[in-house]
Amino acid sequence: MSAPSLKAQKETQRRTLLTARQKMPPRISQEKSASICQHLQNWDVFNQSRLTFAYCSFRGEPDLGLLLQQQRSWGLPRCEGQALMWHRWFPTSPWQLRLGTYGITEPDPASPLVEDYKVDLILVPCLACDINGYRLGYGGGFYDRMLADPKWADKTTIGIVYEYARLPKLPREDWDIPLNGICTESGLFLL
Repeated sequence: MSAPSLKAQKETQRRTLLTARQKMPPRISQEKSASICQHLQNWDVFNQSRLTFAYCSFRGEPDLGLLLQQQRSWGLPRCEGQALMWHRWFPTSPWQLRLGTYGITEPDPASPLVEDYKVDLILVPCLACDINGYRLGYGGGFYDRMLADPKWADKTTIGIVYEYARLPKLPREDWDIPLNGICTESGLFLL
């Protein structure tokens, strides 16, 4: 009998990780998310970033809400077709966040787009990351396509996951691009 395909391995792992995340009590998730935010706030690269890409928590992802309350320049993604469009956002922004594609909270399409050259740091949502920086997402390929674009190649990328999802090794494709680090409630692990 042959080994399961890479696609099948990833799907099995996705289901297992999503189930584990959904079983986490909200109080525990909030505590872990607060620790993740604190680790990032203690990091010089985060503090010196002119513009940081983040995300709005979805399906139990670590919540970066404590960071997003800071009056600084953020970029938040909006799904458009098969691409992520990055819009500038800050807590006092006149543009409201709204429920968008796939039920994810995202910026208003009328809000200003990010100027690529100002971005210093990208906080990447993941289902899991391995200790080499390879990530497992939901399977839509949005971040894979984005990170493959040369304009993001010199940006610092940090996978945001709960510690249980920082794994020794994930199945990966030839096109997968490793992140520069991983942040969990246990700490910031630079690679």
